[in-house]
Amino acid sequence: MKPTLILVGADKGGVGKTTISRALLDFLARRNVLARAFDTENPRGTLHRFYPGSTEIIDIEEVADQMKILDTLENAAEKVTVVDFKAGALGRTLDIFERIGVFEAARDGMFNIGMFHVVGPSVASLDELQEVNKYVNGIDYVVARNFINDTNFFEWDEATYKKYFANLNNAHEIEVPKLNEMAYEAVDLSGVTFTDFANNKTASGEEANNSFTLRGYVRKWLSEIDEQFAGLDLIKNILSGARAGAAGKDKK
Repeated sequence: MKPTLILVGADKGGVGKTTISRALLDFLARRNVLARAFDTENPRGTLHRFYPGSTEIIDIEEVADQMKILDTLENAAEKVTVVDFKAGALGRTLDIFERIGVFEAARDGMFNIGMFHVVGPSVASLDELQEVNKYVNGIDYVVARNFINDTNFFEWDEATYKKYFANLNNAHEIEVPKLNEMAYEAVDLSGVTFTDFANNKTASGEEANNSFTLRGYVRKWLSEIDEQFAGLDLIKNILSGARAGAAGKDKK
């Protein structure tokens, strides 16, 4: 299985970047795909709080920490690497990656690369699309429209919609449904993955005492976002590679 690097981010804060990373890691884990993650929210590390065993907190501005991601892609046991960008770091990091040849290497077939660009329902968030677009030619670029509230992403205005979405290079769009606020807060307080919360498990695997109702909201949300992920070519390639790798091991 060829290594896959997945970048999840946005320069605007509060659009749900880490939520997407968490949902993606849950999706892969439920399909027995090994993944590791890097949390660039140094030093606090929100993603690390939910995945302490597979996530390392780094400073993406530091060359040594960039090496932890890029120089280990080929030899890591986990063939999928997820990088969760803190607010304000995406544009700068994409520029660095462009200058040191990361995207060129991916286009040359050294590894696969994909990007989930998380946008919220605001013009400030959507303005990022044109800035990021110049880096994503030839890679799997996913615009994740996160319904963190009930705004309709300007789709009522055809001209506005076309302005922000029509000129993107090979972009795939997904819509992340809104998770009930009380359910989201309950998962956050429990400090476990969405999957574990829905399965009524603690971080240590013991039986928890989570609300049946809130678990239902989380389970429904997971099924909806799973459907969005499963339709992406990036994810299909990961799953097919994992199946091929597993089949090869079975033959041995």
